[in-house]
Amino acid sequence: MLRSILIGLVAGQRSMTPLAALAAAAQRDSLPHDNPEARLMRVPLVAAGGMAMAAAEIAGDKMKSAPDRTVFLGLLARTITGGFAGAALAPPKRQLEGAALGIGAAVVSSYCGLAARKWAMERWGQTATGFVEDAIVLAAANMIANKE
Repeated sequence: MLRSILIGLVAGQRSMTPLAALAAAAQRDSLPHDNPEARLMRVPLVAAGGMAMAAAEIAGDKMKSAPDRTVFLGLLARTITGGFAGAALAPPKRQLEGAALGIGAAVVSSYCGLAARKWAMERWGQTATGFVEDAIVLAAANMIANKE
């Protein structure tokens, strides 16, 4: 269940990155086969949509008008993708538990990540800290989604 928690932590930082990581893992056939959420990520249109939404979010995060990740819609997106990805990475017959862990981790991570990002932005600015955060989040998401 560790993977469900870890992907939830990722969702708290970038709501769409778990979808992109799952899509990439599905392409490499490293997701569970007996899991409906994982099977959904093997659908080419779904995988492409996840990738596109993640790319748009990464670009939008660097804009001065980007809202905090804890605004209602941002937090809602993080809980949805954290829950979905947590379920997709859960062991067989434990998807509900994986979803709950992914949601909980996403909420906690959203608030902790926002505090850390605001602290970093005061020192190094929005764009630089956004690129560093993106690199960490993307690397972590791919390692989590592809770990068997």
